[in-house]
Amino acid sequence: MRKPSQPNNKMRLLPLIGATYFMVAGGPYGLEDIIGDAGYGRALLLLLLIPLVWSLPTALMVGELASALPQEGGYYCWVRRALGPFWGFQEAWLSLAASIFDMALYPVIFVLYLSRVAPMLTAGPRATLWELAVVFACAAWNLRGAKSVGEGSVAFFTLLLAPFAVLVGLGFWKGLFSQTPGLLSLGEPLRHSLSLLRAPVAAPSLAGAVSIALWNYMGWDNASTIAQEVEAPQRNYPRAMLLSAALIALTYIVPLAAVGVAGVPASQFTTGAWIDAARSIAGPGRFATVLVLAVALGGLLNGVGMFNALMLSYARVPYALAQDGLLPKFLARTTPVRPNRTSVPWASILVCAAAWALALGLSFERLISIDLVLYGASLLLEFVALVVLRLREPALHRPFRIPGGLTTAILAGVGPALLIAFALYAARPERVGPLPALVFAALIAVAGPLAYRLTRHVASRKSAFSARSAR
Repeated sequence: MRKPSQPNNKMRLLPLIGATYFMVAGGPYGLEDIIGDAGYGRALLLLLLIPLVWSLPTALMVGELASALPQEGGYYCWVRRALGPFWGFQEAWLSLAASIFDMALYPVIFVLYLSRVAPMLTAGPRATLWELAVVFACAAWNLRGAKSVGEGSVAFFTLLLAPFAVLVGLGFWKGLFSQTPGLLSLGEPLRHSLSLLRAPVAAPSLAGAVSIALWNYMGWDNASTIAQEVEAPQRNYPRAMLLSAALIALTYIVPLAAVGVAGVPASQFTTGAWIDAARSIAGPGRFATVLVLAVALGGLLNGVGMFNALMLSYARVPYALAQDGLLPKFLARTTPVRPNRTSVPWASILVCAAAWALALGLSFERLISIDLVLYGASLLLEFVALVVLRLREPALHRPFRIPGGLTTAILAGVGPALLIAFALYAARPERVGPLPALVFAALIAVAGPLAYRLTRHVASRKSAFSARSAR
């Protein structure tokens, strides 16, 4: 069985961190509605607490399972090994179904930021053309292999966060020093800044803020699907998970605190509002124009970078299913091996890109609620697999293990389960056409067992036909 990797072309630690960063976060873009729904104070509290309850347990779980079972297909392989092929297929089904809604978000974000600086370019049907351009440009990039996507993610990370470093410095300076001659007279500006952080919003929605915060912190397991294309996965996965968790929390919290201290009203924040924040903090002049354009460029990089990294992850799942005979063998086809290039599953990449292109056009809020339901179910299966493998295969070599024994492994899934339950509760009002969003998502999930029976039936008929032909 050919594998889509070669030892001398595997992804190293830094590109793995870069790819993981974009699979989960992609910078502060996407936080705007948390501020608008909850205000600065509650938004900061959410972004501080959710990593402890959601990100850290999930990153630890991924670190343990990815280092113990570094296989192409990642979480699908973990659940299949722990719970059998039926549940492995359900894990893949839920993840791929979630990807249909998740991946449609990032071209939309790209167009949103492009429209802030060049509205004529995104008028009418041009917006859809730009979204399709993002999909197929990323497909072309992914055909260059995991190493290329990882190195591109590192470059995107640097370019995307550079204007935020400037914005953070200006924000804290404006809030703390612009009207005071020195450090000794900081008291009043500091009290004023703290009052701004505590200021309520006109139409608070804590449930909406929590759902968007969870969406901004989800996706840790996505990095696991490329394990055979990562150098020394037993060592690099745990490191990448923990370093990425700290990096993401930092790049969320610090910019948000800076614009809050600078006095930008929370009510102004909706998707795409970082441009307005940059304009407000920098003031008039050529420098402000440059900063605004840099922040807008960062929004474009966010959309492309996240779509690119997640395509790398999701496309390996149909590839792994095809290798196991659960999807057509066509999806297991790979590119020829070339110097300094990995062999990549080109058929799976192109089929996934076409499916994601068809999902463009749904609203941002609907996509998030459906995505959370499907992704949450798949994540809970992974935590179950973690516990079952601890019980059934205690001798399995685990280069990294969640500290504290079996009890800690069980408790690791409690926080994410509670947050997923809250997200389900919060999504009750959302609708997709005539159906509630939860019912729509449940119908997609229920279709998983039917799809499994269908694939097994087709596979058995092919086997029987092959046996008769060989006689």
